[in-house]
Amino acid sequence: MDLESCGRNLEQLKSEYPEKFVPVERVFDAIRRGDHLFVGTGCGEPQYLISALADYVASNPKAFFDTEVFHVWTLGVAPYADDKFRQNFRHNSFFIGENTRDAVNTGLADYTPIFLSQVPELFHRKFIPIDVALIQTSPPDNNGYMSLGVSVDITKAGVENASVVIAQVNSHMPRVHGDTFVHVTDVDFLVPHDEPLLEYTPTVSDELAREIGKYVARIVEDGDTVQIGYGSIPNAILANLTDKHDLGVHTELLSDGIASLMKSGVVNNSMKSFERGKTVATFCMGTADTYEYINDNPSVEFRPIDYTNNPLNIARNTKMTAINAALQIDLTGQATAESIGTMFYSGVGGQADFMRGAVLSPGGKTILTLPSTAGDISRILPSIQEGAGVTLTRGDIHYVVTEYGIAYLHGKNVRERAMELISIAHPKFRPWLIEEAKKLRLIYADQAFIPGKAGEYPEELEAYRTTKDGVEVLLRPVKISDEPLLKDFFYSLSDNSMYRRFISQRQDMPHERLQEFTAIDWTKETVLLAVVQEGDKEDIAGIGQYTVNTGAYAADVAFVVTDKHQNKGIGTELLGYLTQLAKRQGLLSFTAEVLVENKPMLHLFEKMFDVDKTVDSGIYYLSMSLGT
Repeated sequence: MDLESCGRNLEQLKSEYPEKFVPVERVFDAIRRGDHLFVGTGCGEPQYLISALADYVASNPKAFFDTEVFHVWTLGVAPYADDKFRQNFRHNSFFIGENTRDAVNTGLADYTPIFLSQVPELFHRKFIPIDVALIQTSPPDNNGYMSLGVSVDITKAGVENASVVIAQVNSHMPRVHGDTFVHVTDVDFLVPHDEPLLEYTPTVSDELAREIGKYVARIVEDGDTVQIGYGSIPNAILANLTDKHDLGVHTELLSDGIASLMKSGVVNNSMKSFERGKTVATFCMGTADTYEYINDNPSVEFRPIDYTNNPLNIARNTKMTAINAALQIDLTGQATAESIGTMFYSGVGGQADFMRGAVLSPGGKTILTLPSTAGDISRILPSIQEGAGVTLTRGDIHYVVTEYGIAYLHGKNVRERAMELISIAHPKFRPWLIEEAKKLRLIYADQAFIPGKAGEYPEELEAYRTTKDGVEVLLRPVKISDEPLLKDFFYSLSDNSMYRRFISQRQDMPHERLQEFTAIDWTKETVLLAVVQEGDKEDIAGIGQYTVNTGAYAADVAFVVTDKHQNKGIGTELLGYLTQLAKRQGLLSFTAEVLVENKPMLHLFEKMFDVDKTVDSGIYYLSMSLGT
């Protein structure tokens, strides 16, 4: 709608409803002592009304007392949290922002922990009565409807349940489709005042955030419906999704990054099973360009938060992928996103709603992101700090991502979870976490671990290959958390394959032996897995390794491929990559022991190298030059 039409509509309304247009200082006469006051959310906060309210109270300090102010999240001015207004206001937040955090933690304001999806019901049931609502809207259309624009969330319920509604009418507020509209007859006072909306400027992603973003992008698949939060890590995640196809969005927050993916066609919502063709959100925090993009855009619909955040609605999206952040996680998979010990930091928010909805979604997955450290403190802890709130339980999380990699927790026992999380902790904290996990009996008491650089996972060695038979295989270093996978791998080998690999009749593979393949000193040994992806599960098709001979530029090499994956070229790729890495390390030759009866392995060595061999007691002793 153009500005001329907006102005014409307002003038017409002034003549029809003169009682709704009064000087702003008279508007606040509607507020009484002890009232419950609601303020619109985030970038939808009516800045002019809030500033005018502060001026009114400063000029009339006895106008009202003990007014309780309810707010989800404030980015702008928050005078009601200021100590000088403590007799007039008591701030009560459902989510804590930076400019109210100190007030909450010093006792000057209150925090109500609750799933945001449940807040509207508190208003509807009058459990929290709303006497006055201060909101911001777009100008009215020809039929008298105004859009709540960038802040529908709990604002719609606040309007529907307030005894008095005061609306700042702002031509900068976009007219957003969906369940966003309020009719002028449902508003008691209209205060026309144009001003730019508050903007949430994206935090520039640092290298750490970009690393996390790259890992998350590996998990997100074409056709997924995603939900993602705000901040530098979500920005980095969205920036890494530009090569995806047919993504959908069902989210709480619509950000600049999501708008960018919509503009580029990465997000087209064509594969959604619920609200197909629509980007569904409940509020927007971004820049003016994004506000302009969502204005009158039929591909975007905003709904109240009890709709968007309802886990049952979220679960109606197949392949729902919920991506959220945490402050800390313990080795069993409990995470907090709302507090650091006893200090309230943010809030329960909507992430628990989305994580549980994604768990219920067919093909859904949950991804929790966090930097490995906060200053000199590990964010991965033996146990959640005393006093911290558990936002996500052990059953809510599928993937955990730090800048050091991906841990998959779903369906894993506590020991496996602990080892997965230790493997993506900051290297300087891994020895400490190992020892603490042993004390808590979360892991084996004799768990081996190589401290320092020698024991760090060499991610740079990861490589994808396609065999001659067209098998897609990931060749990656073994991880300390791979012991369960390796156990399944070795016990899947036939007796004959086990005998040929180890030249021994021994058929068991207990924890003590498995550790020899997972606790690796990478300066002395290289162990690679050939991994074939089967759905969400990694299937180890083969394992290869070489151990450097002390004092020589040579190494002992060995490999084995499962029976079901033999004769598909996997052994060739595995041995070829081991050779490449050995040459890069400056090694000159391989040695190996092969049973005389093991013709296929001998043939492979002879195909790839010039082999010198001797035989003794049914075993070939091979020496192979790596060349240059």
